[in-house]
Amino acid sequence: MIAALAGALAACSLMLLMLWAHTARSPQADLLEARLAQFTESGRAVQSLAEVEMTLPFFERVLRPTLDRWGRRLAARNNQQRTQALQEKLNLAGRPWGLTVGGYLVLRIISVILVTFLGLGAGALLQMPMPQLLIGPAAGFVVGYLVPDALLSRRIRARQQEILRSLPSALDLLTISVEAGLGFDAALGRVCEKYRNALAAEFNQVLNEIRLGRPRLEAMDDMARRNKVDELNSFIQAIIQSEQLGVGIANVLRIQSEEIRRRRRQRAEEMGQKAPLKMLFPMACCIFPTLFVVLLGPAALAVFQEFSGGH
Repeated sequence: MIAALAGALAACSLMLLMLWAHTARSPQADLLEARLAQFTESGRAVQSLAEVEMTLPFFERVLRPTLDRWGRRLAARNNQQRTQALQEKLNLAGRPWGLTVGGYLVLRIISVILVTFLGLGAGALLQMPMPQLLIGPAAGFVVGYLVPDALLSRRIRARQQEILRSLPSALDLLTISVEAGLGFDAALGRVCEKYRNALAAEFNQVLNEIRLGRPRLEAMDDMARRNKVDELNSFIQAIIQSEQLGVGIANVLRIQSEEIRRRRRQRAEEMGQKAPLKMLFPMACCIFPTLFVVLLGPAALAVFQEFSGGH
C-alpha cells in the first residue's frame, strides 16, 4: 500500500512538472515572435517561435528550461563559497551535459527524492515493521545525496586521466607543426583537427578565447588552473616563460615532449612496482582460501572419516 502510494505520488509529481514546464511561457515569447517575423523573405515565411521550439528534443524543450529556472533559485540561496567550489568541480569535469551550478543542485534534489522513494518502496515490499521501515528512506536519502558527488568526482578523475594520456601525442604534433614553420596558434589548430578528446577541446577553447581578444598567455594560464593536471601545468608554464623571455618555442616544445614522455615512463614503472602489493589482498582473501579448500579438503575429509570410524 505504501509502495503504491509512493509510486502514485512520484508519477503525479512528474506529470505536474511536465505540464507546468510545457505550459509556462516566457513573457518575452511574443516579442521574440515579432522580431522573428521581421526576417521573412519575399514569398516565403519562416516558422513561428513555437514551431521552432517544437523541433527541439524533449530534454532541451521542457526539462532543461525547468532545471535552469529552479537551479537559478537554488543557486541564489546557496553560499557563495560553496557555489564557487561546485563551479570549479564542474569545470574540472568538463561541464557534462552543459550543467550549471543550479542545474546540478536540482539534479541532486531529484536524486534524493527518487532514491528515498525507492528505499520506502523496498521496505514496503519486504513488509518491514514501522520502526525498521524508516531505515530504507533514511538510507535512500543519504545515498541519493552522495551519488551525484561520487559520479562527478569519477568524471573528474577520468577526464584528468584522458588529458594525461593524450598530452604526449599532442606535444609531438605541436613540435612537428612548429618546426615545420607554423605558428603556435596554427599548431594548436592542427591538434584540434587531429584529435577529438578533452585536451583538444581545451585547446579549442583557448583558441576561441584568443580570437575574441583575450591574451594568449592569460588564456593558457586559465586553462592550467581549470584542469589541474601537473604535466599540463608544467607545459603551460614553460610556454609562458618562453614567451616572456623570448626563447624559441620549438626548442621548448621538444624539451617538454621528451620530459612528458619520461614522466609517463616513470609513472608506468611506479604503477608496475605497486601491482604486487595491490594483488596481495585479493590473493590472501580470495585465491589462497580456495587453494586451501581444494588441496587440503580431501585430506581433511579422510582424517575426519578415519577418526569417525575409530570411534
